[in-house]
Amino acid sequence: MKFQLAHAEAQPDANSDEIARTILARFGLLPRKKDGQAKMHSLLLEMYERKKTANREKKPEAAVMTVEDMGVFAGIARQTMYEYLNRWLDLNILKKTSFVVDGKVTIGYELNGPTIEAAFKKAQQTISNHVDNSLELVSRLQNEVKRDKLKAHAANQTGSFVKSESSALPETQNQGPGDQPGTQ
Repeated sequence: MKFQLAHAEAQPDANSDEIARTILARFGLLPRKKDGQAKMHSLLLEMYERKKTANREKKPEAAVMTVEDMGVFAGIARQTMYEYLNRWLDLNILKKTSFVVDGKVTIGYELNGPTIEAAFKKAQQTISNHVDNSLELVSRLQNEVKRDKLKAHAANQTGSFVKSESSALPETQNQGPGDQPGTQ
């Protein structure tokens, strides 16, 4: 999972397209190449409209878009859409869905919530969980560093003790076989 959050601000007089672009930029869902032509904001707005229609008409299959349809709205090829789709799925903004129409099973994707806000609340939770898990790992690292320092310090202390004992040994070993300390 790779999150690329960015800082972007919408102008006070921005329309829905500009706000959608800003949101997608902040969540790292816009094209990453400078010459990228994908209109992901159009896709987001279309998915929201379809979700509203599906909820209003009580036809859940109306909210689902195939990858081909998603690519058409974004103005990109199906294969390129799959690359973008992974980022949306990683953040839980979209969910994979299958439905049956006229005896055919169709697999597609829909907004992961009844509204854009609900879908991005799922993204917020995903990012928050990731940060929480990372902070637990940071805490574990901190404890391991402390443990390693304590082990190294204990090894140095033990090494000093052994050295001080061994430095005392040669004095007693230098005495002759019948010599006793202090009898000269």
